[in-house]
Amino acid sequence: MKPGDVFKKIGEGVKKGVGIEGSAKDALLPMIGYNSANITLAGGSYVINLYYLTFLTEVEKLSSGQAGLVMLVATIWDMIANPIMGLITDRTRSKYGRHRRYFLWGLVPIAVTYFIMWTSFGISGTGNTNYTTLYYIIAYMLFKSAYTLISVPHTAMLPEIAPRYFERTQYSSMGYLLNTVGQISSFMMVSFTLGFFNMSNPDASQRPTYMMLGGVICLWLSWPLFLTFFGTKEPSSLNMQPPQLNAQYTLGEYVQVFRNRAFRQYFFLHLCWRIATSFYSNTDQYFILYVAKRWNLFNVLNTMAGVGEASGFPLNFWLVKRFGKQFCGKVLTPVMIAGLLMHLLISPDTMSSGIVTFLLFASVMVYNFGLSGPGFVAENIQPDVTDVDEMITGRRREGAIAVFSNFIKRSISGLLAAVVGFTLENVFGFQTGVANEELPQTAMALVGLRITFIILPVFFMVLCFIGILRYKMNKGDYEMIKAAIKEKHETGEVSLSVEEKRRCEEIAGQKFHDMWIGQPLNAADRQFSAVES
Repeated sequence: MKPGDVFKKIGEGVKKGVGIEGSAKDALLPMIGYNSANITLAGGSYVINLYYLTFLTEVEKLSSGQAGLVMLVATIWDMIANPIMGLITDRTRSKYGRHRRYFLWGLVPIAVTYFIMWTSFGISGTGNTNYTTLYYIIAYMLFKSAYTLISVPHTAMLPEIAPRYFERTQYSSMGYLLNTVGQISSFMMVSFTLGFFNMSNPDASQRPTYMMLGGVICLWLSWPLFLTFFGTKEPSSLNMQPPQLNAQYTLGEYVQVFRNRAFRQYFFLHLCWRIATSFYSNTDQYFILYVAKRWNLFNVLNTMAGVGEASGFPLNFWLVKRFGKQFCGKVLTPVMIAGLLMHLLISPDTMSSGIVTFLLFASVMVYNFGLSGPGFVAENIQPDVTDVDEMITGRRREGAIAVFSNFIKRSISGLLAAVVGFTLENVFGFQTGVANEELPQTAMALVGLRITFIILPVFFMVLCFIGILRYKMNKGDYEMIKAAIKEKHETGEVSLSVEEKRRCEEIAGQKFHDMWIGQPLNAADRQFSAVES
């Protein structure tokens, strides 16, 4: 068989698995091109989630409160930068479209800032933790800025390049696969360097190793952005008429988003899911190091976690295609909660080493298999919320919607890192940097770890499950809304039945005649609408 035939066969297999219709050139390649940026976005953040807090506290010798301060200040800055970037993308006029060129512009900044996050260039060696804290605050703020330059345009572009309902699921599915590529590749680079099967407890002697890892991974994370820029086609925005820009209008843009009931429901369930997973990811390093006392298995456990999450993807995709975008969350959220509760059984002081290891592996696998379900729901319904927003306002505001999506994805994790750090240190008396010493954590500190690692994630996952049950928009609703928007842009009015209008009101949370879709369109509005469409 010729090499070309081999690649063609592989491509057809991927197409069939993801449910893509059409030729590889017209259907598969654009999905790979757009989602290549996920290798950068997911790979970089995954390594940070796994190792950064431990790096700051155990290697750079910051307290958990100081490490939390690093996360807090950078996250507050990120919360400012996100809406600014959303406004910029919604107003970008370029032959490449509103979003595409930012992938090239962000390539060098994200590589440089990622590297400086993993070394203080000798500052930490002086022993002055205040200076070290200040340095990492600045370094993390710079990285957040570079990340925002890429992530907001990337999220905002999807509703525009994938206008059809199930097509978006296909794009999200491909994004899920390339997320996994980014996470696994970056994780393997880190884990084999630190010791895959038998990691030593982290300490200051590993500073040169972490600096080297920052250099290697920052280079690895750069090249996918080329693929996204050159592999994605977006309509020119040179003829776009940007909306007005002033402080009152800008604030109103983001307040108006919450008038959308579908958005509020999406925001609630995604927020609860992200809070739960952030509590977990910000304390799992400490739980494994100080409670389970299995740090040597940390990389093996995370490999199993990746396997568990990836194994949920085929089931999620089938459930979405067969029963709708919410169903996989209804099935797998209870599994995720069960995985969290299994961690309560782990107690090295009262059970054998083998039982502890077995429970740790089992709980990680069950948790991450369940994790994939509600996460898949949030990723799949986010683009549909943009269409409901257009039904209400008459405008495409992907940037404004993307701001909140990115806030949930990134800012929540940073805020929770600060909350966990301050709480563990000041409420429960948790001490960092003592893993290699005989000084044990207090019973209260271990209770605090169990609360932040297990109890609080369970609480927020229950709320997430309620949110998934309440979200009702389905494929039929989506197609009806898209057809109505198209008709309104073309003719100035819509021909919906009484039942369809009632359904629009239920989804949007507003009276039909109060929305753009139900209001008369004057001649000037019709001309502007024709340009936009």
